[in-house]
Formats: sequence, structure tokens, C-alpha cells
Amino acid sequence: MIPALTPTYNRAPLAFERGEGAWLYTTDGRRFLDFAAGVATCSIGHAHPHMVSELTGQISRVMHVSNLFQIPQATRLAERLVANSFADSVFFCNSGAEANEGMVKFARRAQALSGHPERTEIICMDGAFHGRTLAMLSATGNPKYLEGFGTPAPGFVHVPFNDIAALKAAITPQTAAIMLEPIQGESGIKVASLEFLKAVRALCDETGVLLALDEVQSGVGRTGRLFAHEWAGITPDVMSAAKGLGGGFPIGAVLATEAVAQGMTAGTHGSTFGGNPLACTAANAVLDILLAPGFLEQVRARAALLETLLDALVQEAPSVFSERRGLGLLIGLRCVLPVGTVQAAAQEAGLLCVTAGDNVLRLVPPLTISEDECREAVSRLKKAVQALTDTQMNKTLEPTL
Repeated sequence: MIPALTPTYNRAPLAFERGEGAWLYTTDGRRFLDFAAGVATCSIGHAHPHMVSELTGQISRVMHVSNLFQIPQATRLAERLVANSFADSVFFCNSGAEANEGMVKFARRAQALSGHPERTEIICMDGAFHGRTLAMLSATGNPKYLEGFGTPAPGFVHVPFNDIAALKAAITPQTAAIMLEPIQGESGIKVASLEFLKAVRALCDETGVLLALDEVQSGVGRTGRLFAHEWAGITPDVMSAAKGLGGGFPIGAVLATEAVAQGMTAGTHGSTFGGNPLACTAANAVLDILLAPGFLEQVRARAALLETLLDALVQEAPSVFSERRGLGLLIGLRCVLPVGTVQAAAQEAGLLCVTAGDNVLRLVPPLTISEDECREAVSRLKKAVQALTDTQMNKTLEPTL
């Protein structure tokens, strides 16, 4: 018999009753160091005092009113995002998939209103992940995710990631935008080279194609800059954000230049819950912390520490790890053993991690992680490595019957 909760997830046998900073506590009293962070979502950790205070105050006043009315919290959040990014205007929704859907609509409408209604195709990257809606499954292009859901939505084509020649060859008179993640998270923490990002920006400028960046996972401070594309010194025309923006509360956003956003007039797009007072209060609380002087520098310092410690671990444990990948606090360890086995060993050692494609263990701690907690995480990974090594040794020594 099917359970009441539809079984679309392979859930670990853990239930958490409370969290504090980078730590989670189970209902049976166990304590875990959280380097999963709700899949790169709990950007300021668990039960951050500022977030708790802001949300408690807001929930006691008003949670939701709908976009039929003014929402001061949303206006303030949009103004802060505009002040700290390339964007001139921001649309709020509820998730990364919704933000990516919105980004495609923004791009297609901008092309249509500029005299090119034929420009509707979106060029995406092999290995992408843009969400689970029907259109975003097609943008993602992974056959495993598409199976059983009918004919893929038209208008999405795919080229190899980090291959500017293939991308250039794929542009046609029907191309509206190039859509890509500066760091592909789901397929194995694959980082777009700075040269590739710069070349893509130049190609868009040359052809009139829009640059649409999916920063759902890589944005909001995750790499040590507010958005990952800043490392390349470029700006997109339109960008999606979500995950860490709400620090665990659902919110997504489409950020756009005026040239792209000006066509999104009343009635062209909408969201019942998007940008409601509670969600925007959460996101404003996150920005209070991330935009504080020195905070992103601290993220970069923690990332540098983890790079050093993890590079040493990869050298020490070549039978378990083959490579460290990533940027900032979006980190991948490519495994030699099956990644599920390594994740289970880390969990047994009290460290929560996330798996990714290409046999990669993903480490995405809260951005508020301390230096001591970084060292503790690597210490727990070493315990996991030792347990895996002992298991391999025991199997080797087992007598053959």
C-alpha cells in the first residue's frame, strides 16, 4: 500500500526536531554537523537569532495578503537586490524552478517586444539542472528525469558545458537566450571557467541573444561573492535566484535589466504566494547578514580553509577520494567508492552531506560556518574514510570459501 506521503524521495532514516547554527538534532537525541544545509538552502544556519526574531515579529502581524496590494517587505527586498546586483527590477516567486520558468518567459517576451518574436529557443548546457516543472525538465534535458512525462516541451536545445565553439555553432535566428549555471551542482559541482563565461557574454553581445544565468544554487553568497558570475567580471541580462535567498524559507526571484524586464507588464506573469510579507521578511533577514561588512570576506576565508584541508584529505585517502571541485562553499569531492557508500559513512560519523552526479559528494555548509566547525567536518570525514578503509581491509582479509 502506498504511504500517505507520496514516496518521491529516498529519505534517510533521520528526523530532526531542532537546529542551532550548523548543527541539527534528531528526535532521538543524536547531533549532526550539517554540511547539507537543506541542499545549499539554509544559508545562515538553523534558528539564527536574527531570522527567528524577524519572522516571529512578522508572523504575528501578517503572513500573506496577495499581490493585489502593496507589499512593503517585497519592495524593500527588491530595492536591496537591485542596489547590490546588475539588475534593475526583480520578480518574486516561490522556488528555483519557478524562477527559471519566469526567466525563460522574461527572455522570450523581451525578444518578441524588441521585434524578434521568432526568437524563442533557449540554448542550455549538457549536465544542467533547472528544476522539476515540465518545461524545466526539458531545459535540464536529463532523460532519467523526463521518462514517463510525455513529449518534452519544445524550444530547448543542449550543447556541451564549457565549450564555446559548440555554443556558437548552436545559435540560430530562433535563439532567444543562452541559459546556464555558473556552477552545475546536480551533475557534480562542475564550474564554468571564467574564460567560458566571458566568451559567452561576448557572444551574446555580438548576436543579440540574451544571457540567462541560473544562480539558484550558486548565488546569494555561496561562492564568496553575492553571485557567482561576479568572479568572471560579467553581468547577465536576466538571472534566477532561490535556495539560500530565504535561508530555508521558500522564495525565488527573477532579476533582470530594464531592457528585459520592461515587457513584463501587468498580467504577463504572476504568483499567488510569490513575494509575500513572510517570505520577503526572511530574505531581508538573510541580506541583513550577508551584506554586513566583512561577511562575504569571511565566507571566502572559510572556503580557503576547507580547500586546504580537503585537498590534504584527497591526498591522504586516494582510495576514497580522487578530486576536490567547486568554488567557495559549493564544494564537491569526487569519490572512488560509490558516493552513496561514502555519504552513509559520513553520516555515521555525524556529518550530513549531499550526493551529486559524477559520483560526487557535495559539501554545502551554512555560510555562517565557523573555522572550528570546518575543521570538525574534515575530522568527521577522516573518521568516515577510516571506517571505509577498515571495511575494505576486512573484505580483503576474508577467507575464500
